[in-house]
Amino acid sequence: MPRQAANQRVMFIIELIYKASLAQIDANMAAHMKFLKKYYAAGNFLVSGRKIPRDGGIIVAVGTSREEIETIAREDPFCARGLADFRIIEFRASQRADDIQQRIGSG
Repeated sequence: MPRQAANQRVMFIIELIYKASLAQIDANMAAHMKFLKKYYAAGNFLVSGRKIPRDGGIIVAVGTSREEIETIAREDPFCARGLADFRIIEFRASQRADDIQQRIGSG
């Protein structure tokens, strides 16, 4: 696979898969939220939320490489504390809805 230019941003889906009880997940949620806020502020995370049923979560992210996103995912307290595994899917976003903000809503 060709390498991306140093400044080119690539899209990723980070899937978190819980390995611990929801009680353990909830006990670590504040740390996870702090982690999310850090990478929203850094410009890496675009949208996130829990899966239904609640057995993990999804983060849509951008980065310069898969390695960068893997490093970020390992920082997630859920992963760092052994409460969840992660899977990363890289993709090229070739289309988007003009009204994406209205479609995803605000909450």
